[in-house]
Amino acid sequence: MKAISRIMTNICSVNLTESRDFYTKLFDFNVDYDSDWFVHLVSRDKKLELGLIDRTNEIVPKDFQNNPQGFYVTFVVENVDEIFKIAKSEKFEILSEPKDTFYGQRRLLLKDPNGTLVDISSPIKDFEF
Repeated sequence: MKAISRIMTNICSVNLTESRDFYTKLFDFNVDYDSDWFVHLVSRDKKLELGLIDRTNEIVPKDFQNNPQGFYVTFVVENVDEIFKIAKSEKFEILSEPKDTFYGQRRLLLKDPNGTLVDISSPIKDFEF
């Protein structure tokens, strides 16, 4: 077996400060490292990580310094409606207000400052297929 000790998503950013604020206002991330080229966010329980990197930094290959496409990031939270209230008050870009889905999740879609699609979902209590 090939054990994985850690996985982290890095989002290429056009504005690190705005991106950092977006993710720390919505979720329980603490800033572990903050510089002019990279921000490392860690959940309060230290189990989850998110990296934000200046998309024009030399360590990001030129072909990947574009707007994100072909993927999205999902965050599963206890109460998506609470996150929705924060997103509205912060005037974050809301693509779809919270809706119940056919697969048992209540789902909110936002666009982060870099154009990344952010899916925020909560399990629907007592949902049965």
